[in-house]
Amino acid sequence: MTHIMVDLETLSTEPNAAIIAIGAVKFDTEQGIYAKYYQAVASPPLDELVPMVEDGNGFHISADTLEWWKQQSDEAKTVFRDPNAQTIKSALANFKAWALHETELDEIRVWGNGASFDNVILSTAYKMVGVDQPWKFYNDRCYRTIKNVAVNKREIVRKGTHHNALDDAESQAEHLLAMNVRLA
Repeated sequence: MTHIMVDLETLSTEPNAAIIAIGAVKFDTEQGIYAKYYQAVASPPLDELVPMVEDGNGFHISADTLEWWKQQSDEAKTVFRDPNAQTIKSALANFKAWALHETELDEIRVWGNGASFDNVILSTAYKMVGVDQPWKFYNDRCYRTIKNVAVNKREIVRKGTHHNALDDAESQAEHLLAMNVRLA
């Protein structure tokens, strides 16, 4: 199995939220974290964004989320000026290639922080841009559920910048592994 912890930074909490960064790590109980992916998605600067039901591509931008972003650290907000940002379609295609590298579609398990957040938003984005997602829908996994019901609870140890997609994905995967959860 290939387990992938995903963390998205978005401009909304809706299923069609505009994604501004994709962070992911591949991990297992033997190797821990063994591969990383990060890609910022092209977005106007934070102070130029306006709430809208849909941007020109059908993605949602929320007033509440924009206000929330304005309260985040300067380090977290660097995502809005990342010189390596790509279009959402390119970011999703590159994530797919990374996820499927040396593994089969049926072997990928995608973990997100919440049954209705990361995986749902990522899956919706793939549909919206016309690219097949790199996992089967029945291989979605929910990190938030596990951390709330685990017998072997642990406190999460945050790495790097809070609300940096890669740093958060790495912190979440390490937290999941620290709880000695059987990965299937």
